[in-house]
Amino acid sequence: MFSNLFTRRAFAGRFATLVSGLGLAATGPSSGAAGESKKDETGGVKKMDWDGKPAGNGFITPLITFGGVIYISGQGAHSHDTGETFPMDIDNHTKHVMENVKHLVEVGGGTMDSIVQLTVYLAKIEDYDGMNKVFKTYFPNGGPARTTVAVANLPGNSLVEINCTAAIVKK
Repeated sequence: MFSNLFTRRAFAGRFATLVSGLGLAATGPSSGAAGESKKDETGGVKKMDWDGKPAGNGFITPLITFGGVIYISGQGAHSHDTGETFPMDIDNHTKHVMENVKHLVEVGGGTMDSIVQLTVYLAKIEDYDGMNKVFKTYFPNGGPARTTVAVANLPGNSLVEINCTAAIVKK
């Protein structure tokens, strides 16, 4: 009966609940000495476009910052398409995707080293090694936590799509 209270999984669940609760409390408004609310130092949720300007009413927002965290929506090889053509191989697609991710993370105030988590979607699991070859060049100091999955298809005939979460390190 008490053994369930002390398993690693149970402890991790309770600990995660505690930490997330503290995180939400830390991002809320704090009160000043006279009981007045201070302005939120993070500026709240900021939804931005490719250039870091306030996002319009578009269906997908490429970049959101909140509470010192950068959230990048899924970037495919043809995200932010400039009209250039490039070969349909995993090396070129991964390079384009990683350049998109790098650009958006930097616009949001982070660096490649401040990326803490990535999710990689591959149109073909056979491209895993080719994607990794390019991926490694963007993380010479060690990569972030990462999940890679194969999917049936990706928008724009992209061979790879990546979304990520990063910490804001530049002010």
